[in-house]
Amino acid sequence: MLSAVLAQEIARDTSAVIGHNVLITDASGVVIGSGDESRVGSFHEASVEVLRTQRPRTHSPAEAGRLHGVKPGITLPILIQGEAVGTVGITGAPDRVRRFGLVVKRQTEILLQESATLRTRLLRERALEDLLRDIATFDAELVDADLVRFRARDLGIDLGVPRVVVAVDLRLPVWAGGEPSPPRSELLDTARATFPDPQDVVTGTASGRLVVLHRLPAGGLGQVSSSCRKLVAAVAARHGLVARAAVGDPADSVAGLHDSYRDAAEALRIGARVAPREPVHTIDELRVHQALAAIGPPGRARFTRQVTGPLREQGDWPVLRETVVAWCENGFNLVRTAAALHVHRNTLVYRLAKVEQLVGRSPRDGSAVLALYLACLSDQLDSDQLDAGPAGAAPGAAAGARIDAVPVRPRR
Repeated sequence: MLSAVLAQEIARDTSAVIGHNVLITDASGVVIGSGDESRVGSFHEASVEVLRTQRPRTHSPAEAGRLHGVKPGITLPILIQGEAVGTVGITGAPDRVRRFGLVVKRQTEILLQESATLRTRLLRERALEDLLRDIATFDAELVDADLVRFRARDLGIDLGVPRVVVAVDLRLPVWAGGEPSPPRSELLDTARATFPDPQDVVTGTASGRLVVLHRLPAGGLGQVSSSCRKLVAAVAARHGLVARAAVGDPADSVAGLHDSYRDAAEALRIGARVAPREPVHTIDELRVHQALAAIGPPGRARFTRQVTGPLREQGDWPVLRETVVAWCENGFNLVRTAAALHVHRNTLVYRLAKVEQLVGRSPRDGSAVLALYLACLSDQLDSDQLDAGPAGAAPGAAAGARIDAVPVRPRR
């Protein structure tokens, strides 16, 4: 707890403030910090008695002369949780430096406690990152799931509790330019304020992504999505970053959490392409896209060409594609589809008639429209339009600018 580096920093800075030399010893009475650096490494005999009794002692010139390595002044014990971990001494006339004694002692103890707390937090953060890495890379043929569960229990985490994995991508908005990102510790604090359950594991990855192993609430996935939206808004308001979140499926095992993690990562990637303005995605809403993504670009491109034919060559193909998707996802209902597209019913009828004319089959034909629907989803996955930013923008800038509709204020 009482490192030489920290002790020297405290002694040097405190000596400069009070105008008297301050020295700090370890639990054996060896000087590990001093405003007078020539005393570092020497033995301070007066500290032995102070450490034993845990009570301060003053030393007159005569008393100091009889002790090895001691000058007139005062020596006080440094106590952490009732244990003497060292001493702090102040050189000078005892009646003059006595008034500084308790202040310097307390300041030193506070700094040591803060240092210990920070170290404990850093060690826990590292352990949580290791736990996430164990889950993300889990392979039942290579790793025993009981070992992962045991490591989690050491951190007070029960992996048998039903959870979902929430993955959060963060990036600066386009207008921010080269503005630096906030410290990750601040982002983690914001995430933990949104997911405060003691069983929630909130940590980060090397790539800068935030990940939450979130205990499934009573409200189910709907409540999880609501919490994700709150986090996206909080990240924008507090840190000036654009965020996108994705939610995997519920799981109550190490293998299940591994799948949930992969699904959340897939939902982030796919959602950015098919719904760039939506800040929160769930893998349940993107299962068809996920299955199409597994086919591979060449197979999807061939399927899309064969099914859409001349439809894809139209100048308004993105609009027609959006219409077909909305038509299928709203149960082939004119009123609901028109409302979802924010168009008049007659406009929808015109578009559907154009689709029927170009593909040669009615949009009400179940098998035909299902194939066309899948072709439209495939085209969404392979479309380059979502990656194209405004003139002069850096690669990926457009995707960052469109991530969500939450207003982002500039950071000051």
